[in-house]
Order: sequence, then C-alpha cells, then structure tokens
Amino acid sequence: MRIRPIVPADAEALATFHTGLSDRTRYLRYFGPYPRISPKDMYRTTHVDYHDRVGLVAVLGEAIIGVARYELLDRPGPRAAEVAFVVADEHQGRGLGSILLEHLAGAAAENDVAAFVAEVLAENAGMITVFREAGYQLQRSRDGAEVHLEFAIDPTEALRTVRDAREAASEARSVGNLLTPGSVAVIGASPDPARVGGAVLANLLAGGFSGPVFPVNPNRQSVRGVRAYPTVRDIPDEVDLAVVAVPPAAIGAVLDDCMAKGVKGLVVLTAGFGETGADGLAAEHDLVAAARGHGMRVVGPSALGIANTDPAVGLNATLAPVLPERGRIGFFCQSGPLGAAILGEAAARNLGLSTFVSAGNRADVSGNDLLQYWDTAADTEVILLYLESFGNPRKFSRLARRVARGKPIVAVSSGRLAAGADMDRTVVRDLFAQAGIIQVDSISELFDCAALLACQPLPRGSRVAVVGNSAALNWLAIDAAHSEGLRVHRPVTSVDRGPGARPTERDTHASPVGGPVDLGPEATPADYREAVLAALRSDEVDAVIVVVIPPVPVAMSGFADALRAATAATGHDKPVLTTFVAESGVPRLLAVRTTGAAPARGSIPSYPDPERAARALARVQRYARWRDRPVSPVMRPPGIATAAAAALVEGWLAESGGRWLSDDEAVRLLRCYGIEVVAFRAVRSAGEAVAAAAELGYPVAAKATGELWRRRPDLLGVRLDLWGPEAVRQAYTDLVEICGDPLLHVQQMATKGVGCVLRVTDDPSFGSVIEFGLSGMIIDLLGDRAYRALPLTAAEAAALIEAPRAAPLLSGGPAGPAVDKAALAELAQRISALFDDIPQIREMSCDPVLAAPASAEIIYARVRIGPQPSRFDAGPRRLA
Repeated sequence: MRIRPIVPADAEALATFHTGLSDRTRYLRYFGPYPRISPKDMYRTTHVDYHDRVGLVAVLGEAIIGVARYELLDRPGPRAAEVAFVVADEHQGRGLGSILLEHLAGAAAENDVAAFVAEVLAENAGMITVFREAGYQLQRSRDGAEVHLEFAIDPTEALRTVRDAREAASEARSVGNLLTPGSVAVIGASPDPARVGGAVLANLLAGGFSGPVFPVNPNRQSVRGVRAYPTVRDIPDEVDLAVVAVPPAAIGAVLDDCMAKGVKGLVVLTAGFGETGADGLAAEHDLVAAARGHGMRVVGPSALGIANTDPAVGLNATLAPVLPERGRIGFFCQSGPLGAAILGEAAARNLGLSTFVSAGNRADVSGNDLLQYWDTAADTEVILLYLESFGNPRKFSRLARRVARGKPIVAVSSGRLAAGADMDRTVVRDLFAQAGIIQVDSISELFDCAALLACQPLPRGSRVAVVGNSAALNWLAIDAAHSEGLRVHRPVTSVDRGPGARPTERDTHASPVGGPVDLGPEATPADYREAVLAALRSDEVDAVIVVVIPPVPVAMSGFADALRAATAATGHDKPVLTTFVAESGVPRLLAVRTTGAAPARGSIPSYPDPERAARALARVQRYARWRDRPVSPVMRPPGIATAAAAALVEGWLAESGGRWLSDDEAVRLLRCYGIEVVAFRAVRSAGEAVAAAAELGYPVAAKATGELWRRRPDLLGVRLDLWGPEAVRQAYTDLVEICGDPLLHVQQMATKGVGCVLRVTDDPSFGSVIEFGLSGMIIDLLGDRAYRALPLTAAEAAALIEAPRAAPLLSGGPAGPAVDKAALAELAQRISALFDDIPQIREMSCDPVLAAPASAEIIYARVRIGPQPSRFDAGPRRLA
C-alpha cells in the first residue's frame, strides 16, 4: 500500500471507490445519502493546488482504498484547514485513517497550516477515536448531532509517542508475517542442490517447515517428490511467502504473478540488482515500489534468506543447510556469504538463534524493521546486527535507544556511511554508546558478547574476581580486566594459595589492582566449587572469571559439575565466565539443557583466552551501566525564540540560498536561542577601532578577520589585553600591515579560561552530530573529540562535556581552577535545540569557547545554512 497526492487522472478510480463504500460509511462521511459523487465535487476533489487544498489517496495495487483531504478555511488568525477522510469498509480498523491523517498533517505543516478543524457526526465514534488516539490535543464542542473538533498540528511529544507506537506495531507485524508464514512457494525450484533454487527448497523440506511448500518450475511436474506448478498463479492454495530464485530478467513476470496471487512477502535470493550499477538500482527500486504497492514486504535482493527456529514454524528459507539450534538470539545482516559464515559460527559455538534475516541489498526490509519486531518478540532476548551501511540512520538511533532499554543490541559496523564514504570509527563508537548499543569490531567479538548476554545475568557493577589454576593466565585475566576499566577484588577463601607470581616476577602484593584466587595446577573440582562460591557470595564481587586449564589431560566433567553447582547455589544472580580448556562458546559440559533447544540461561560461556572473557565482560558491564541510568528527557533551556530564528533563516535563504552567514548574522541568529558571542565591532580604520574600544570598554582585543588568521596557532593575527587608545591604534596599524586587510574586529576581552570547541555537522549516517573537545594543536592532532547525535537529553549534554580524554583539565588542578561545566552543557543543549528546531541550519562552529569558573564565553562562531536535509524520521512514515 502506498500513499500519494491525488491527481485528476484518479477520477475514475475515485468514483469506483465511492460506489464501493457501504451506505453507512457514506452517511457518516457525508452526513446523508450520497450514492454518487457529482461532477462538480469530483472536479474539486481531484483538482487541488497542493498548498491551500491538498488531497491524498491510499492505493493498494491499482485500487484506491482511502481518501483524505484538507481545505484552507477563510478565517482570521493562524492558518487553519478543514480536514476529512474516508477508508474503504474492508480496510477500516487497520490504522489507515491514522496514517492518512499523519501524512495530511505533514503536508499542512509544510504549507504553514497551523491547525486542523473537523466536523464529525456525534455517532461517528470511529472517526472521533482516530483524532483522539492520534495524540493531538483536541478542542471539542457539540452542536446537535455534530461534533466540532479543532487541534494544532505541531508535533508534540505526545503525538510523536503515538506515531512511534503505531509505526512500531505496523512494522513488527509486517516482519512477523514474513517470519511466520503459513505456506511457502519456491519460485525457480530445482532438483539440483548446487543451484540456488534447489538448495533453498532442500533446506525448507529438511528443516521441517510446518506448512505446505510449493515448488514453482514450468518445466517439471514435481521437484524432490513435491508437486510443482508452472507459476504461482496456478497454485490452488494461498501463498504467504514466495522465495524467488530466478534470473533478474524473469523477476518482472514473477512479481506480476505474486501480486495477482496476493502473496504477502518476497525473499529475493537473486543477485544482479543495485550492486551492479545505476540500471540495477533502478530495477531494484521498481521491484520494491510495485511490491509495496500491493502490500508485500521484500527481503533482498541478493539475500541469503530468512529463518525461524520456532518448532511451530520450522522455517529455513536460506541457502545455509544447517541452522543453529533454537535459542534466544535474533540476528540481522546484509551480506549473503557473510550470513552463511555467521550461521556456521553460531552453530560451532553452540549458540542458538530465534530468528535470522540476511537482507542482501536491504532494498526494503532493513535492520530498523527487525529492531521493531524483536522489541516485542517474546522469544528473542539478545539482538545481533552486522551493519554494512545505514538506511535511515536517524530512525535507527531512535529505535536503538528504545529497544536497548529492554534488550541488549550488539553490533558490528564496517564504519561506512549510507552514502558509502569512510566514517571515523570514533564517531560510530560514541554514537553507538549514546544509543546503548554494544559495539564490537569483529564477528568473534560479536559472539563473545552474545554468549555472555544469552546465558548469564547482567553485572551489577565493575568489580570482578579471577579464579584459576594457572598463575600466568590468572594474571593475564587481571591485566585485561584492569585495562578494560574493571576493578579486581580477591575474595577470601581457604583454597586460595596466594596470588601467584607474575610472569614478570614483579611484587604481586604491590600491584595496584587486586590479585587472583590462585588454586594451583593440582586444583580439584571441590577447590573450584568452594572458590567460585566464595566469590559469588562476596558483596565486593559483581562477576567472576574462572580459568580451568589442567596441566595434563583429565576428565573435565567434574570441573564442569562444580562450576554449575556453584552458580546454581547462588541463584545465577552474577555472571560467570570461563576459559574452560580454551573452548569457545558454550561447552556442552557447561550447558543447561532444555528439550530440543540450545543452552538455556544459567549455561556458562567459555572463551579461548581470559583476555577475550574480560573484554566481553567489560562491554556488557558498560551496557548494564547505561541501562541502569534513568531515562533523561530532552530539555529546552529558557529564553528561546524559535519563530524569530526561523524567520531570519527563511529570509536569508530566500535572498541568497545556502551559504555561510556573516559574523553579524551569526550573532543575530544565535541570540534568538540565548547563545551570546562576546561583543565585538567591525572596524575599517584606526579611528573606528579606538571608538569601538571606548564603546565596548577596556580591555579589548584586536583581531584579523580572515579565516587564515583566525585559526593560526601562533595568534599572529591577534592582539590581546589592549588597555588604552594608543595601544588599540598601534594594534590596528600592525595587524593591517600583517594581513593586508583593513577590516578588523575589536572585541571585549573574555574571562580567561580553558579553550574548548563545540561543532555541529550534518553527518550522512546519523544526521546532526555535535562534537566537543578542548582546543589546541596537540589536542587536534590526537583527535581527542567526543560526539553525540542530536537532539541531546540533559544527561547526554553533561556526559558530552566529560567525554574527551582531556576533560579532567576542566575539573581543576595545578594548571588552573575548575570551570563551569554546567554552562558548557547548557550551551550544548541550546545548540541542540537550535538544530532540532531549524533543519535549514546545516553546520556550526563555536571555536574557541573560553570556559572559566563562572562562565563559558564564545569568542567566535560560524553558521552555515542550506536547504532542509532529508529528515524522513521526523515526519510522516514513508510507506513506499
């Protein structure tokens, strides 16, 4: 289904739609019997100006199933329009009216319409419910049998919440339909297992799919003993899911058959689309547009397939012959070959999956859709993502923040932007951390974290105990934990033989971190049970890393029983990780089994070396700390004049289009948001400079205005602390001689402090990204910057200021007193509000900002404006 503007050519389809409405629906919409649309009304409905009069139609296939329109009212005050819509009887109650209203409101906002008005029959409870549940603040009045409704269409937080909930339910339902089909057709089925159509059919049949499987092959009566059909249209039963494995040239005919049959979803394994160039990309877009227009979701093209290990479904519509066992991990990736490797790695580590999607080119179904689905999927507790690019990054960030509050998300990102350019991994790291995503650098690290998250509870803190029988590996675990920011505690137990000697033979008792519980090489299972119990029962321990490496081959079942008994005795309330004879994943001896499924909760993961165990634990602990923080709201500081700022930007864009603002323009704009630049005056002579200094008040600074001079680290283009007219006059003469430009700035001297930088750029992957760091050449060379996606919550603004490695300089010390970090955080919040309110502001730099004990003063600010970027996540949902 897709929503588009109405056009005159829709007249015939609109007439058909109208006559297909029930008498009751027509009565509720038109307040009386109205069997046919008059020619006059038809003309007015289909001929609109898309400004004061706007009409939208919802189209499924070639048929109109819903109509919505607004028309501007002639009344004083803010622009208001009357709104009305009607939905075909068979599609009522599915949320279509809410979506039409959402899109109409988006069009109205673009046309400066401030409010909607609706006249509704009092008995039309369904229509009134649509308006009420949309999240608008309704003003109601009743006149006899009619109800008058009026509401502002500004996107309030309540409206966004309702919109997001409706979107989440819709997208989760569409993905659920793909993963739980009642029947599957394999188009291009082949008896040859070496061919794509043969492999996927064999896997479907071998995987025990619970519904019928229909091979489609015009040249065979049966495939693998199952009756085949020439086309999907010839299948006598309903088809929920079609798996397509035909050459690209045949996709068009296959799509026509699927649309005619009413197939609900497509998994396109065929390659040769967007990855081949412009023509392939255009064909890919046409495929998705046609499918979505008929209510179908598309996985692919160039996908490995989809899988659902639920025994009630048993779906293996992939090219991978073996799936991992049933588990609680959902996995999304793009690349087909990579997906096959991922499934193999999961099976080798004895980790189970609930559902798996390899989306290939991600032309339609994306990681965002799967996040919506897994958020409410009771059988999925951990989400794994391998991201090669971001489709709708703003939406991804919003969804991840919400989903990660309840379910951990672990992601590997190649660092490529949606546009395909290289992305600074520091930016990805910071923005993932802001959204609560556990970022890892490889598939191995992905499964290291997944094993811990799927089997063990989250740690309550950063304190870890190390128990083992190898002094060398014990200290390796200690050092790794310390380097990852974990604190090591050594619990008291009678089986501890001392911390053991470091390989470097340093004094272990002088170590700045706690030592391990060393059981010695001859440790018995009983020793392990006692030591692990002591650690788990200690109030000073939040997690335990256990090293079990016997010096000679012995039966390991006793050691495994001891570890499982210790964790069970304490109620599995603290995570336990092992290096269990260097196994990777969940060793079968350490697994808690349930019938027909992968290891259950309480199973103990193992890592090839204790360093990997410590690294996984540290990442999970940072996630647990993020999740424990209270949700911080996006706060708008007082003294913001949004309308004034918007008017300035619109005027400048109308005059000269996108550009960098002048210094004076930037000051005017920022002042609307309570952001002040230290006062300055532009001067063109020594006399003007002296007069400006007298007006501003001494002391002052004189500065060259060219970008080359402003950014010089040696401050050759600046004269500071000028206390009198002669000093100002001399400074002006010297600077003009140096830079060759008579235009200088005379500026008040700011309070001396620590130089900082705040910048905002429009990142292709994450939208508006704010950057903070201390200023200086060395800091720039080291790349010591912190990044956050906008808008900022109050907690995120404060965390941004504390994030750079050099941030301790802001807290005071031998170099100077502590600065006003709250003022820096408030400045970041004001900048965040500015960019969130006015998307035509594309870039901004405040450099330097002098942070002093009682202030944060901007010395110089630059602002770039331009056309509004694509902000699909900020407005109505795009359905096609």
